[in-house]
This record gives sequence, structure tokens and C-alpha cells, in this order.
Amino acid sequence: MRSYHQFCSMARALDVVGDRWTLLIVRELLTQGPCRFSDLRRGLPGIASNLLAERLREMEAAALVVRSDEPPPVAATLIGLTDRGRELSGVVRELTRWGAPLMLDPPDADEFRVHWFALPLRHLCRDGSPGEPAVTVRVGDLYDGCDVTAEQGRIDVRPPSSGRHVDATITAPPQVLVALFTGLMNVPAAEAQGLVVDGSAEAFRRLLPNKGR
Repeated sequence: MRSYHQFCSMARALDVVGDRWTLLIVRELLTQGPCRFSDLRRGLPGIASNLLAERLREMEAAALVVRSDEPPPVAATLIGLTDRGRELSGVVRELTRWGAPLMLDPPDADEFRVHWFALPLRHLCRDGSPGEPAVTVRVGDLYDGCDVTAEQGRIDVRPPSSGRHVDATITAPPQVLVALFTGLMNVPAAEAQGLVVDGSAEAFRRLLPNKGR
């Protein structure tokens, strides 16, 4: 692990998490929860297996991640964040917020995974009808997406589950998703640029700033 050799809390924090890929590994573990090495790598396109293994060893030595051998039916070694690692959620949240304006242009050749949008949605979604029964909207699909639930004014974002009822499923180009949930684009304009809503449009609008008008 490289060091700035400065007696400063910011420099020492960057000694631990400033290497390339480290905060993106934290993002994945915050989004996916404890997961297999293969699942972690699938959410980090472009990283080599040996580099991911090296970063995980460094993070384990810094008490940011921990491995656990799960019994059947999981029967696998899962990698998860420690309490210390989860304390980085605020850092990840602020970087996500700060970077949002950089997401309005098309991604060109950049890789994109819908589940990367799970962390921003926790802060971008609003329950526009808190007095109504709970609704769940799936962004993406069962294999790459997230389920957003609005209930009594609260927003909960979780990995998609086949056992969970969803009121609507939406798909859209990534820049359209960003514009929609940041209030820079309304639903008709988004539909003209590739938004597809399968199910209750009202459930979907409930999550949007000003209900997507």
C-alpha cells in the first residue's frame, strides 16, 4: 500500500482507500451486500482477477472487508464490509452526489450496470404519495437492477428478488435514468428517448421529483 507520508487524516484515509478500484469495490459491497468473488468482479468490468484479489487483501488488512465461509445452501465464501468499511457509505454517497452532473452525457463506450444506480436512487427518490399503500418499482431487471420501495414516506432500495412483487418495471438508457431521477427530464420526454414502463405508471411516477411532470 502506497503512502503520502503525511500526518493528516485526509492523507491517511487516502493511504487506505485512494488506490484505483478500492472505492468502487466499496460501492459494489454497499450495493450487493456480502457476495462471492465472481459476483464482485462481474460488477467491476475492467478489473483483472489478480488485481481484485490484491485489492481485497489490502482492504482485509485494513479491516475494511471480511470473508465468511457460509454453510449450505450458499456453500461459498462471501466477501462483505466490516463496520469500519460500511462507514465509508457517506464518502461514497457524497462522491455519487458530486459526480451526478457528469452523468448527463451519453456514456459513449463506457461500461454501465443498472445496479450501480442503486446507491444514487436511495437519495434521489421521493415518496410522492406517503398516505397510499406501499409500491415497489424495479429499475432494470432481475439480473442487473434494483427494487425501489416507497412506503409511508420512506424509500428502500434493495437488490432485485424473484420472490418480491413489483408494481412496475422500468428500463431506459443510463443518461435518461439520471435526468429523470434528478428532475431534469419529465416522463413524456424520457419516453421519447427510450424509457419503457411495464406495469403501473402511477407507481413509477410516485418515486420521481414532482411525480415526473
